[in-house]
Amino acid sequence: MPTWVNFKELRKHLRFADALRHFGIEVKTRKPNQHVGPCPLPNHVGKRESGCFSANLEKDIFQCFGCKAKGNALDFCALMLGFDPANGEQLRQAALTVQEKLFGIAQADAKESKDSPTIVEKETERSTPSKPTEINTPLNFTLKALDATHPYLKERGLTAGTIQMFGLGFCKRGSLKGRIAIPLHDHLGRLVGYAGRLVDDKAVTKDSPKYRLPAAREREGVILEFRKTEFLYNGHRIKGQVENLIVVEGFPALWWLVQSGYGDSVALMGSSCSEKQAELVIALLSPHGCCWIFTDGDEAGDRSAVEVFLKVGVHRFVRRVPLGAGRQPTDCTPAELADLLQQTR
Repeated sequence: MPTWVNFKELRKHLRFADALRHFGIEVKTRKPNQHVGPCPLPNHVGKRESGCFSANLEKDIFQCFGCKAKGNALDFCALMLGFDPANGEQLRQAALTVQEKLFGIAQADAKESKDSPTIVEKETERSTPSKPTEINTPLNFTLKALDATHPYLKERGLTAGTIQMFGLGFCKRGSLKGRIAIPLHDHLGRLVGYAGRLVDDKAVTKDSPKYRLPAAREREGVILEFRKTEFLYNGHRIKGQVENLIVVEGFPALWWLVQSGYGDSVALMGSSCSEKQAELVIALLSPHGCCWIFTDGDEAGDRSAVEVFLKVGVHRFVRRVPLGAGRQPTDCTPAELADLLQQTR
């Protein structure tokens, strides 16, 4: 991500009307240059009265008479993105996002977190269009003789029940040899592939990434491709619409949360949130439900949180679970998780 922000220029060019439209808010004016409506801020406290939020579209400032929030257009964007405009570093993070989303200034790739979710994001190269292609077709086989007692799983603090629930096990042959096989199910519960996690981090190379996703294959003249962007890991276990849904980046965080009693959790399998994944998150939530973003405390986690917020926040309430810099959900003890996630119960 760029290391600089020209706040003076950004505030000069950032129009409040554009910011409202960017977040899917219809601009309504009761008098010239004055937008009035219900408060759209995700951290709004109290009832969302129809006229409690007012924005001066000429001066590019706003005030909510309900939650008492106020500030300029950049402050508004920061709050909508889940950042605190009073925190200098968080305001800078919000400004960088605004630069990219509203003005097209591209971001560089974020650094990998300790469990390298960005490696998970490397999907199979698209097949040539000369043959018909099917996406995430159910497998006609299952892996056998997986070792569910491998030390790696115990070192992650997983119980036998959790390992069995997710079908995890060490693979001794084939393309996933030397890896923990992770069954992948689409939203209908159909097995569509296996991911593989190396148990030896020292063995990670360019040709042997920490995580390996299913490769494209051919069956009866049809190219079968796997795309993680088309579903949510663990989404098939959530029945009906729920009031609270926790969204994490990677597999280990998901296992840890479910084992700790937070079954209504899904993983993006990386730090990016596709439009399809956002649609699935929205579909799993009740109309007044809340999406809890529990991403890592690093740049990739910040980027992931912003993507989820931008794509889900215009349809459902969204809150980010506060996690210290450099930490991951798996670093939290069950007691810490209870403190952080008490409102999701």
